[in-house]
Amino acid sequence: MIRPPTAAQRRLIEAADPVTGRLEGTQAQLAALVKRGLAFRHPRPPHDHFLTPAGHRIRETPAGEPAPGAPAAADSGVFAARVGGEEAEDAGSARMREVHSAWQGLLELRRMTNPGGATDRPCGWERTHLVRAAALALEAAGHRPATGDRGSGYRVRATPQPEAVAVHEPDLTALRACAATLEQAGWQVSEHTEPRTRERYVLASPRRV
Repeated sequence: MIRPPTAAQRRLIEAADPVTGRLEGTQAQLAALVKRGLAFRHPRPPHDHFLTPAGHRIRETPAGEPAPGAPAAADSGVFAARVGGEEAEDAGSARMREVHSAWQGLLELRRMTNPGGATDRPCGWERTHLVRAAALALEAAGHRPATGDRGSGYRVRATPQPEAVAVHEPDLTALRACAATLEQAGWQVSEHTEPRTRERYVLASPRRV
């Protein structure tokens, strides 16, 4: 697990712009936040630093308490959305707030990194974390992930195709609702039938234009 930020790093995070998440500090301080996955450096001049979704969650968590949904690996630095198939976990108001915060942070990441500040299509991070990105869009829209090995709910899985994930949901109406959500979130979607099982599923890819 990622270690919690130091007191000095927490002060930087809490002082970030409340809307954009823009950070101010020394290059060493900002680099340390980037290394922990709590900030990212904007690719265009003047190369300002901004909070990632994980950084936003740290700011919203009272000091001394662990940040909800802290990423499990240092290279993720983002919210761990439920992809479907996890064991049953709390789905109460705290989780809903966490999901909402992560989604808003991702929209801000789109605005800061996409050409022209576009928020209607996935950003570079989403293209390198396809399963987590698609799952976050679904969970943020209120779709229910599958629990365990069986049962209803969505499951987002990687595919052999570049930049494509498969979304499975045994209920056809719910599957098509997932497809509509991903399309609204900037993904290209298409419905297919698995030849062996005849199961319907959706392929989704991040839209570029």
